[in-house]
Amino acid sequence: MPSAPHGRRLDAVPGPFTPRTPRVVAARRLQRRRDRESTGRFLAEGPQAVREALARAGTVVELFGTPAALDRHADLTAQAARADVPVSEVTEEALAALAETVAPQGLVAVCRHLDVPLDAALARGPRLVAVLAEIRDPGNAGTVLRTADAAGAGAVIFAGDAVDPYNGKCVRASAGSLFHVDVVRAAEPVAVVAALRAAGLTVLATTGYGDSDLDDLADAGRLAAPTAWLFGSEAHGLPEELTAAADARVRVPLHGSAESLNLAAAAAVCLYASARALRRPAGPRGHTAGESAG
Repeated sequence: MPSAPHGRRLDAVPGPFTPRTPRVVAARRLQRRRDRESTGRFLAEGPQAVREALARAGTVVELFGTPAALDRHADLTAQAARADVPVSEVTEEALAALAETVAPQGLVAVCRHLDVPLDAALARGPRLVAVLAEIRDPGNAGTVLRTADAAGAGAVIFAGDAVDPYNGKCVRASAGSLFHVDVVRAAEPVAVVAALRAAGLTVLATTGYGDSDLDDLADAGRLAAPTAWLFGSEAHGLPEELTAAADARVRVPLHGSAESLNLAAAAAVCLYASARALRRPAGPRGHTAGESAG
């Protein structure tokens, strides 16, 4: 297999690939969910996503890039070469066909699905888990995934009829976090709740009509235990059977005049409240630092 002067592995076909090159045509099909499901592969677009994908060994199958982008991101092409990942030069037109953004950044990676079975994810003992139950909007889902990663969650579970985590918009909204946490897909949300509770996690359902106030839970120290948060769609919220199965139904307090928070904002508030509680140092006799032991 020939190499370019700057060390990247190049495909044996001469010249940059065009939109009609079979490899480009096959990769472009991954923009459709049915092809992602049948092949177990998806597209990650842009240098940030490519960098995070390459950092997870065995994830990237092939890297496409325009000559200018491959030169500009020589560190990524060299990393791909070290991992024996084929690097294929493509024309601007071919890259535009592979990308789903208006102004693509010149790199698109074909990646393997990252699914982790629920029991395997829970066996790792995560202390913070986010469950996206029936969430259909890919931008919201990707943003919650990114926030969960930032807050230190060990797993993000796409439950029920949720959006495909490998949808292009979801992948972009996750800003690389898709490659950092255990991604679980589960068909039965109620069974997910049962598994979470069996694994020792407290399950909290977010709802604007919850009987528990987030601030009150935090002040009472009830967020210091391993916790799984259930988030529902912005339009319909959580199904009744899920809120009933949870250990508590929690509302985010609204101190101003806003009617509500959007899904991503509410998830950030809840996940960071847990992150703070889980990281608060323990004082004597099991009390948290700053609290009286008496």
